[in-house]
Amino acid sequence: MEIYPLITHGITADEVKGQLMIVGPHPSWTSGEIDGPFGDCDKESSCKKRGRSESCSASSSKASREKLRRDRLNDKFVELGSILEPGRPPKTDKAAILIDAVRMVSQLRGEAQKLKESNSSLQERIKELKAEKNELRDEKQRLKAEKEKLEQQLKAVNAQPSFLPPPAAIPATFATQGQAPGNKLVPFIGYPGVAMWQFMPPAAVDTSQDHVLRPPVA
Repeated sequence: MEIYPLITHGITADEVKGQLMIVGPHPSWTSGEIDGPFGDCDKESSCKKRGRSESCSASSSKASREKLRRDRLNDKFVELGSILEPGRPPKTDKAAILIDAVRMVSQLRGEAQKLKESNSSLQERIKELKAEKNELRDEKQRLKAEKEKLEQQLKAVNAQPSFLPPPAAIPATFATQGQAPGNKLVPFIGYPGVAMWQFMPPAAVDTSQDHVLRPPVA
């Protein structure tokens, strides 16, 4: 007796294949006739399942990447807020954090410009001070040279002999012969030829009034 499987509405392909495995196929059926329609259904269902799984995995991977990106961005905002206001609780409003960051950057740029201008003025002042230092060094060298020159002149003046060296012991008879009548002193010829009279004032050298001012002793 041949048993033919009945495919009714509501029976799936897996159930029909199970019935065929239990009852057995008709002798005139081939394996291709049995597996053909149901095999195609299995392939289509597996392809659909694979497509759904791939799309689900791709969407989940994209969502995880987006979540990681947002987490990193939030961490950076928290770090920026703590830098802008250290010691205070970090702000959660991203717009407020960005406004504070813009304000801080503008303030720092202004301070940097002021420091740059101050540095330029200090460099100019340093150049002026260097020029003054060079001038003072030259003046010091000039004064030092003048000082050495004056010291040499002073040493030369001190090294010269006195205008009238102390006379040696002269015998009394020789001294008497050297005096002229009237007890007037005359230059002693034994001294070296030093023009000592030129260092005396003219009034002391004038002898025209000697007979009146100094009469001869009787």
